[in-house]
Amino acid sequence: MDFVHLLLRYLHLLGFAAVFGGWLVSWLSGKFNCNTAMLYGVATQLATGIVLYGLASAEGDANHAKLGVKFLLALLLAVMIAIPVWKKRERVAAGHFWATGALIAVTAGVAVFWQ
Repeated sequence: MDFVHLLLRYLHLLGFAAVFGGWLVSWLSGKFNCNTAMLYGVATQLATGIVLYGLASAEGDANHAKLGVKFLLALLLAVMIAIPVWKKRERVAAGHFWATGALIAVTAGVAVFWQ
């Protein structure tokens, strides 16, 4: 079971890398858009996060408050990324783009700093 847990955590981190990497590439290229790397990354994070939550709950190690906040932030981030990608928008508003980046940072901060 440890291997499954580690594999899911690894896939979860790869999802974060795709979200943050996609946002960073968009910023550095000056496009200010949401791209498919971000969409697949946030979908990976949501899927693996839900399974990791189930495993933690089964083991009795779940911090329900932290995981609830993380799920809410991830869901909001998924909506902020999915809608522009599905509508095939070339650019998003600057506020939307920077809010997406800030939410990516806040989500990572909650994961790291909330014990």
